[in-house]
Amino acid sequence: MLRGFKNFLMRGDVIVVAVGLIVALALSTLIKAFTDNVINPVIASAQGGMSPGLGWQLGRPGNPATYLNIGAFISALIYFVVFMAVVYFLIVVPYKHIQARRGVTVFGDPTPAKTCPACVSEDLPEAATKCRYCGTAQV
Repeated sequence: MLRGFKNFLMRGDVIVVAVGLIVALALSTLIKAFTDNVINPVIASAQGGMSPGLGWQLGRPGNPATYLNIGAFISALIYFVVFMAVVYFLIVVPYKHIQARRGVTVFGDPTPAKTCPACVSEDLPEAATKCRYCGTAQV
């Protein structure tokens, strides 16, 4: 019974994706707090003075709707890079390792493909002698 449950979880389908999504959302909250409370103050202090962030006021002074906040964009960019690195190193790498031990290749390089000259489909295997879509003989 437990062996069947383990095999079910390691199949790489909806359950694995759901667990990965839950972990990613939890990590997202942690990384968002880091960028909001650590990175944003550092970026805002780069402009100095009483500015709300790194950027320029385009309209009436004091109107937050017309403030071009470059610091928020830089913070979002840092958030994205850190988030993707955490997802890769905490979810993808261990999953690849576990699946490799089971003899399954995941996230590998794509197989070489060629293009059919007649219908221009680009996903034919290199060894194909006939196009799977239009039936044209391949050279």
